Amino acid sequence: MKEKTKRQKAIIRRRIFIAILAVLLAAVIALLAAVISAVIKNSNSGNNQNNSKTDSNISHDNISSEETPKEITATVLNTGDILIHENVLNGARQDDGSYSFAEFYKVAKPYITAADYAIANLEVTLGGEEAGRYRGYPEFNCPDSLLDYVKADGFDMLLTANNHSLDTGLAGLKRTVQQIKASGLDFLGTKETTDDPTYLIKDINGIKIGMVSYTYGTNSTAGGASELINYFSSANLPAFYSEAQAVIDDMRANGAEAIVFYMHWGNEYHTTPNTYQKAAAQQLCNMGVDVIVGGHPHVLQPIELIHSEDSQNTTVCLYSMGNSISNQRIVEMTGVCETGHTEDGVLFSYTFTKDTDGDVSLTAVDIIPTWVDRWGSSGNYQYTMYPLENADMANSYGLDDATVQEAEASYERTKQIIAAGLTECQQYLGCEIRFAEQVTE
Repeated sequence: MKEKTKRQKAIIRRRIFIAILAVLLAAVIALLAAVISAVIKNSNSGNNQNNSKTDSNISHDNISSEETPKEITATVLNTGDILIHENVLNGARQDDGSYSFAEFYKVAKPYITAADYAIANLEVTLGGEEAGRYRGYPEFNCPDSLLDYVKADGFDMLLTANNHSLDTGLAGLKRTVQQIKASGLDFLGTKETTDDPTYLIKDINGIKIGMVSYTYGTNSTAGGASELINYFSSANLPAFYSEAQAVIDDMRANGAEAIVFYMHWGNEYHTTPNTYQKAAAQQLCNMGVDVIVGGHPHVLQPIELIHSEDSQNTTVCLYSMGNSISNQRIVEMTGVCETGHTEDGVLFSYTFTKDTDGDVSLTAVDIIPTWVDRWGSSGNYQYTMYPLENADMANSYGLDDATVQEAEASYERTKQIIAAGLTECQQYLGCEIRFAEQVTE
């Protein structure tokens, strides 16, 4: 019995030893597995970090606009002279004494708002009641409410350098700028104080466009006005060229990637540019200006493709946009301009493109002819601009037959003046051609 107990004890000790050994072996195996797992995890983590950098370059989900530049565009729409003549004022006056200009662009508004930026020439002053009654030609004084309407219709900037800038004196010139500032619209060409900018660099969709506006002069003078208006003299173009070059250089130094000049120039009611317009346009092209947009003649003038004398630059120049809104009807222009051209205008657009390398160039221009209809009764006339994309578009507006015929005649007048030059510009830029029938093989 005693021997049996010894044997049993030996067996028990052996079993305990084996169990301990198994536990130790399992612990070693577990420790080894943990170490190996950690090593693999660290290795994978490093690989994942490297892969994530690689993936950020190839995965569409992780691409950012900063990492992969995309081509961007900026389209600026322009229209001509806003002239609030006496008949226009009378029709805008409401029973409560306020003024509504809601009819002007109610049809054109979709075109205006579709552009990235829209500009019109404000050829009136906002002198306020202190400048006397609201009035039309020859010394325009317009109600401030005009700004509310043009802003609501989609315009972003008003050009203020023109021959009527001093119609309500120096105080009126300054007040006009004050009111535009208060409205939130941009302005260009005149200043409230000498601290206001001579030019504007506008960032439109990431493209910085340098813009400046000049007038050949004003109908009246005032002390101190020369410092607040961008003037040039057709009798001393070299002085203008020197100033223009300095402005261009300054705009470039301040980040402008494209340059546009707005010029109030030319002969009223002449449908062709004069000698100094042609000379100034050529010199501005030589200086590297991309687009020149003109006004003042109250009629449309041609659009032209100009090449610099050193072949390093090409400029698109529209010498005059004609009227945007006015009472210059055929029946009102006896002995002055009886051809109907004063009823015609345009929506002129230019488009700059920044490619993936960051280079900016002019890539498109377009002109949509417009015609202003005067409707209603004498003493209460209303004025509406009608865009005419094609010869048949007037029929889509629900106008009576006689009015449609007037609009179609306007379209043909405009086409005759701008079709050839516009086609040349559009062919050169490789963009859509508006007057396809003008293209020659």
